[in-house]
Amino acid sequence: MKYYVYILYSQSKDRYYTGYSANPEERVVEHNLGATPSTRPGRPWILAYTEEFENNSAAIKREREIKAMKSRKYIKTLIESK
Repeated sequence: MKYYVYILYSQSKDRYYTGYSANPEERVVEHNLGATPSTRPGRPWILAYTEEFENNSAAIKREREIKAMKSRKYIKTLIESK
């Protein structure tokens, strides 16, 4: 099974959110339905970026790398590079 790191963007909050999932498209729907308390205020979210991985642990590692950067500029660079 493939896993993905995804980055969502909220126009209303001008904010990014990074996560991982086996199905990022379905996960965006869940975020937009309010299933995740931390993303509820930013609805609606759009899927801005994905990276594919062979396993769950690789996706989690990459998600942590992106979050550790704490950089909006880095996230924008990732999105623009796709």
